[in-house]
Amino acid sequence: MTPLTSLVLASLAFVGTHFAMSHPLRAGMVARFGAGGFMGVYVLVSFATLLWMLFAFRAAHAGAPMLWDAGDAGWIIGSLLLWLGSILLVGSFVRNPAFPTPGAPVTRIGDPTAVFRITRHPMLWGFILWAATHAIVAPSAPSLVLVAAIFILSLGGAWGQDRKKERLIGDAWREWEASTSFVPFGRGLASPGLFAGLGGTALFLFATFAHGAIGAGPWRWIG
Repeated sequence: MTPLTSLVLASLAFVGTHFAMSHPLRAGMVARFGAGGFMGVYVLVSFATLLWMLFAFRAAHAGAPMLWDAGDAGWIIGSLLLWLGSILLVGSFVRNPAFPTPGAPVTRIGDPTAVFRITRHPMLWGFILWAATHAIVAPSAPSLVLVAAIFILSLGGAWGQDRKKERLIGDAWREWEASTSFVPFGRGLASPGLFAGLGGTALFLFATFAHGAIGAGPWRWIG
């Protein structure tokens, strides 16, 4: 088996087990193992398939040629996408209604604020934009397989989350959907807020600086 084939199989296992355990298999697994046991199995399978994918990527990526040259235009577009993705990711940790809310049933979520005025799935869109960036600037075959897995898992996860929350929360979630956008800026331009803006910018600068000799983000044109 070639490293690229192993990466494709690992990516299919990573994405497929996530979708299967999150939706069609979830009820049966919870009934069999209990909520805590289900979470343990979920984490174990996710971690195992992720490690397989990362090790396979490392083997396949070594010496793999780039399929095209992004050029300065590609790096600028990719940097802007990653910057936005970093802002959405940081902002997603503040008052995210998609996080579990133990206690009384949810009857109203409230008006969207900060990054949730941009999209109701800021964390997952952060991953999607990360994937899009790497597809643009690092287009080797192994890289495209890896980012395709992240893209499909995140986009499908956002869609599935809406369907699941509609079923579990009902009208409150449907009202939330009506006041927010699935895709970023689908309801017009909006500010992410100070916390997400500053925090996301700091994350973006740190992450691109950590790429070192590759020269990612603004560091590509500095020095």
